[in-house]
Amino acid sequence: MQVSKHEQGKFCWAELATSDGPGAKKFYTDLFGWTAVDNPMGPDMVYTMLLLDGQAAAALYQDNTGNTPPHWGTYVCVDNVETSAAKAKELGGAVIAGPFDVMEHGRMAVVQDPTGAIIHLWQPKNHIGYTVINEPGAVCWNELYTRDTAAAGAFYSGLLGYGLKQSEMPMPYTELQLDGKSVGGMMAMGPEMEGVPPHWNIYFTVASCDETYARATALGASPLVPPMDIPGVGKMAMMRDPQGAVFAFVD
Repeated sequence: MQVSKHEQGKFCWAELATSDGPGAKKFYTDLFGWTAVDNPMGPDMVYTMLLLDGQAAAALYQDNTGNTPPHWGTYVCVDNVETSAAKAKELGGAVIAGPFDVMEHGRMAVVQDPTGAIIHLWQPKNHIGYTVINEPGAVCWNELYTRDTAAAGAFYSGLLGYGLKQSEMPMPYTELQLDGKSVGGMMAMGPEMEGVPPHWNIYFTVASCDETYARATALGASPLVPPMDIPGVGKMAMMRDPQGAVFAFVD
């Protein structure tokens, strides 16, 4: 499904920070059928756009700072990044970076919610974010893992206007809704995730979870959650890519 606009509160971009840009590029283009377009951003930086049938699906870059492990970053669209960053502070979050311009593409800020998870606020200019969603090789879901769902729910509701729908899937789960439609999710981190910081995780649509799982394994990914059926949703799996970044997919 192609999109030409993301409204306030809609998730709008997926960006991989990795320790090995060429290696990650080969892995994901082989896995999802993406086309990689490298954009030099200076002497030591290449920003790689990942296209699905010519449409913007995601991006990656090699992080040479060593400050954080490889990870997928989640972006959410806002109408005014200054207003939203100030609101995040009022709600108990911290502004880690920005707001600042990203050339002609947009304006952004990096925010840490009160439970410790990082999210990027994006006010688009020339770049709206991904222009394809909910089809094989494209992002379909963003999910927060946190140790305090009440605090996180209050923060994101106040910041982005989400309604919170509680359900069992089969574990307690919170859907984040805009105008009654679910746009993302949230769940509590259990003891099996001890030592893992709160974070947002990104899901990609695939034609077959089992086939993608096997393909990713052959390409060097390691399992976290093997293929499992989620009632009313589909079959999903979660893996670490060869550099260690976590990603998930669902058919």
